Amino acid sequence: MQYSRDVEEMVCVMKGAKHDPAPIPEEGKWVKAKQISDISGLTHGVGWCAPQQGACKLTLNVKNGVIEEALVETLGCSGMTHSAAMAAEILPGKTILEALNSDLVCDAINTAMRELFLQIVYGRTQSAFSDDGLTIGAGLEDLGKGLRSQIGTMYGTRAKGPRYLEMAEGYCLGIGLDENGEIIGYKFVHLGKMMEAIKKGVDPKEAYEKNIGTYGRFDQAVQVIDPRKQ
Repeated sequence: MQYSRDVEEMVCVMKGAKHDPAPIPEEGKWVKAKQISDISGLTHGVGWCAPQQGACKLTLNVKNGVIEEALVETLGCSGMTHSAAMAAEILPGKTILEALNSDLVCDAINTAMRELFLQIVYGRTQSAFSDDGLTIGAGLEDLGKGLRSQIGTMYGTRAKGPRYLEMAEGYCLGIGLDENGEIIGYKFVHLGKMMEAIKKGVDPKEAYEKNIGTYGRFDQAVQVIDPRKQ
């Protein structure tokens, strides 16, 4: 290491108090993180691309600084879906510092990685107070039955009002209206459960019918409309 002449001629003054990093909550412990291998935790980050036409939710399970599990969920951009496929290959096995400085193919995924990195190095994780953290595979639990992302798609116009297209429970088949024309419930098919049944050999029509449900006061509706056509 090279020093300037001015620094070399200075008198050496000893430091006083030792200012260690503040401890962060991490998998049931308080950790003074000094290097990447000190970081563990499971958390989520959300990112967006430059024209803001799509968004990504990134879930990472990090153990001793290394990404052991990655879940990439995308919305609103067809190209981002293919980028996510590559990111799912790129991320596992990297340290979080490597991942932060890797091209994850899509701006939204890169932004999600940045936001997630900030959370995880400050101890703001879903597993901060869980003894020994969460098992590898915990990221899949966010997806529920059939391993499908929980999404909501709503549409509305001033002239015709709101339409529920997809809820957390599934694909909306109909929305129920009361005598005032207000929404009081909806009927849906749980696509994850339906596809699981079909894969097990259940007839598709039977699988479809068995996985239809309703929410709210749908049974009291005076009119039911198809939100995609009416």
